[in-house]
Amino acid sequence: MEVEEQLTKLKELLNEIEDIKNAVNLLSWDQQTQMPPGGANDRGYQVSTLSGLAHQKFTSPEIGQLLQDLKPYSEQVDPDSNDARLIKVCSREFEKFSRVPTDLVAEIAQVTSEAYGVWEEARSESNFSKFQPYLAKIISLRRQYAECFPYDHIYDPLLDYYEPGLKTVEVQQIFKILRSKQVEIIQAIGESQQVDDSFLKQEFDENKQWEFGVKVISQFGYDWKRGRQDKSTHPFTIRLGHGDVRITTRVFPDNVTSALFSSTHECGHALYEQGIDPALNRTPLGEGASYALHESQSRLYENLISRSRDFWIHFYPKLQETFPAQLGNIDLETFYKGINRVQPSLVRVEADEATYNLHIMVRLEMEIALMEGSLEVADLPDAWNARMQDYLGVSPPDDRLGVLQDVHWSSGYFGYFPTYALGNLIASQIWERLKIDMPDLTSQIRSGQFGELREWLRLNIHQHGMKFDPQEIVERVTGSKVDPSAYLRYLEDKYTEIYAF
Repeated sequence: MEVEEQLTKLKELLNEIEDIKNAVNLLSWDQQTQMPPGGANDRGYQVSTLSGLAHQKFTSPEIGQLLQDLKPYSEQVDPDSNDARLIKVCSREFEKFSRVPTDLVAEIAQVTSEAYGVWEEARSESNFSKFQPYLAKIISLRRQYAECFPYDHIYDPLLDYYEPGLKTVEVQQIFKILRSKQVEIIQAIGESQQVDDSFLKQEFDENKQWEFGVKVISQFGYDWKRGRQDKSTHPFTIRLGHGDVRITTRVFPDNVTSALFSSTHECGHALYEQGIDPALNRTPLGEGASYALHESQSRLYENLISRSRDFWIHFYPKLQETFPAQLGNIDLETFYKGINRVQPSLVRVEADEATYNLHIMVRLEMEIALMEGSLEVADLPDAWNARMQDYLGVSPPDDRLGVLQDVHWSSGYFGYFPTYALGNLIASQIWERLKIDMPDLTSQIRSGQFGELREWLRLNIHQHGMKFDPQEIVERVTGSKVDPSAYLRYLEDKYTEIYAF
């Protein structure tokens, strides 16, 4: 078979696999937005069957042989070409996933699909014991997955799944630096006069909140012809193909910023997916490079833009027009400081920027302990509450606001949480580069213009999909690998001004 034929055949096979994976994503989206509760068991079987089929096809001898035969070709062409990178990435992924039995992949898919509905019920009832047996099973399965690989720490293979090449010890070292510095900032804020945010604790019409959020993300450039927004228990973004990238949010009548920040966060994810080169569609290269890089995009839009004074110079008059009774007499500066109030809180997704990473550290330590076996699942709620008290000085009154607040464990996403904090770091590094390349970025945001920003991100990050390793992209864009320095500078500059310490 000639090289051209081999390459065509490989792409045909990969196209089929991506189609199956996107069908699984569609089933997952439906489960979290539309599916009746009674469909959970059947949905588990459907997801299990398709996930197992996709894994079986990808790790087949045929694909293995094609990748081996095409290796010489990949070394002769431009190493940054789509073909060379496709062969390189697929070879890496083939080697990785060939270690994992198809039966295990299918079982993980089935159990986590069923567990999602149980988690929803347990969360609504604030009853961890209902979710406990499912979580214990998921942890057992994730351990089995980790044991398929050689590792320095059992958590390494789980972390590598979401952030290729990253080791547990590296994350722990980064978090050690972050924790000491962030605690210093939080202590300084605690000794300063607290800002007022009482005006945010009023009734705000849910439909108007939704409509305002839609206007904002439309201005960011979210393509509604290739996406939609729905409501879900936990906001998420899901890619069903280059032409279908969906987001969800959740709306609270007594919190005017929660839905907006959820929407802008998910919009950041979606703009990444919508900006990937169409030529990479239906291949493993046609999605974001890693979860931390993905998170950098959502945190950039949510925090660095949507929580900034510059953003609200443009949008606050419009929000006041939407809610004149609640905000008509609240000036911009009071509003800006109020939405950036630092207050240790129970819920991660509602946390301020200064304390957010401490939530991630709690989860990382819990996950490592669970995987090591030094923490039993039955003891998780008490351990969670104790760690929250230690790190944030707050203690959850119930499981709903404590150990059950996040959806991730029901989905088997062990190794995922660290990418949230890493995304914060990368976002700040990118932001510093953006301000150099776009000297008028501030004035553009104040004018509600986001087209040039979106294009810069598309050209430098989004379009490449998974062509390049995440650390490679970060280094190409910012000049260094993941580094906490820019993030700590950002936090100190922002909160020194707000709290005058």
